[in-house]
Amino acid sequence: MKPVTLLIIGAGSRGKTYAGYAQQHPDQAQVVGVADPRDYYRTHLAAEHHIAPENVVADWQQLAERPKFADAVVIATPDVLHRDPAVAFANQGYDILLEKPLAPDADSCRSIVEAVQVNKSIFAVGHVMRYTAYTQRLKALLMSGLIGDIVSVQHLEPVGYWHYAHSFVRGNWSNESRSSFMLLAKSCHDIDWLRYIIGQRCVQVSSFGSLLHFRKEQKPAAAGDAKRCLDCAYENQCPYSAKRFYLKRLQGGSQSWPLDVITTDFSEAGVLEALRNGPYGRCVYESDNDVVDHQVVNLEYENGATASFTMIATSETRDRETIIFGTRGEIRGNGHKIVHYDFLTEETREYEIERLDEASGHGGGDYKLMQSFVAAVDQRDPSKILSGSAESLETHLTVFAAEQARREKRGVAV
Repeated sequence: MKPVTLLIIGAGSRGKTYAGYAQQHPDQAQVVGVADPRDYYRTHLAAEHHIAPENVVADWQQLAERPKFADAVVIATPDVLHRDPAVAFANQGYDILLEKPLAPDADSCRSIVEAVQVNKSIFAVGHVMRYTAYTQRLKALLMSGLIGDIVSVQHLEPVGYWHYAHSFVRGNWSNESRSSFMLLAKSCHDIDWLRYIIGQRCVQVSSFGSLLHFRKEQKPAAAGDAKRCLDCAYENQCPYSAKRFYLKRLQGGSQSWPLDVITTDFSEAGVLEALRNGPYGRCVYESDNDVVDHQVVNLEYENGATASFTMIATSETRDRETIIFGTRGEIRGNGHKIVHYDFLTEETREYEIERLDEASGHGGGDYKLMQSFVAAVDQRDPSKILSGSAESLETHLTVFAAEQARREKRGVAV
């Protein structure tokens, strides 16, 4: 097998993760180009993959305007910068792996899908939850008829207090104008996953939620006028202290996510400098965030089955939890184990989940997505992709309908 050649557009955390597959399997994939406006991330990824200097650029358009020189492109730019590179590279004949979400608005999503379909690109969206060993084991059990027909699903995403504060109060997805609304930015994974598990198209949604806690009105009085954790008298009592959170991870030896998002200087002085002058040192009650910190979505599917989804910021950081109610039994799962209760025998059984040694990130979903994408490109076989264009567009439109339902406080047909 000749290695599939890849361009990486966006060399941040997600781009680096996907590019890492080529380091693990150089016989299968090779990164031959990178584009990122940030010098450190661009040059660091270029050095890791020994990319020729002429293929290391700040602007993705410098690569898209050239005659096609790689097999595929991985697009991991900020959400608002997905459409233009996706359409441009599709028109150049590239196969594409696009980080989720497709785009922050429905028209842009449709434009991307139209471009990849017209150009017959192998296309995958970064819905990594579909690819995990846990999901594949769960899907196989459901398809075997283990619990009969699915009647309803309860699905919880406990984002976690520190993860929410990092990414959605201080971080890249904190403000809709710079990224997208919370359900799309974080939980399009889950709406897509429910569609995959239930195996039916969603026809109607309702939704409720708001930004309840992470706003100025909720700031503890003892915090006074402090705008940053480093200046705050209340810092050592605050569960959202940036100083405690990031220094604890540094002291634990971490140089990966989320620490590598806030700084490239992995010393105490470097971290403190980032907290002093960067967005990740801001008080969670004094930031410019506006995305919701809790949301529920109710979904009805075309066969009459239903699902309820809850996203909660103020939780312990842990894996998603799901209960699937069937006509012959129920299944409970949390990403690590699957527990089945059978109505006929009244017995409970736990199913083990296979773990891959090389798998990491989203329960192995990152690795399996890249493995599937590379194989699909190499073999010209789109059936290897679990998150293709048509169904990804369908589930994104469900997310947009749910957000419309939340804002307008009514049910919305999909």
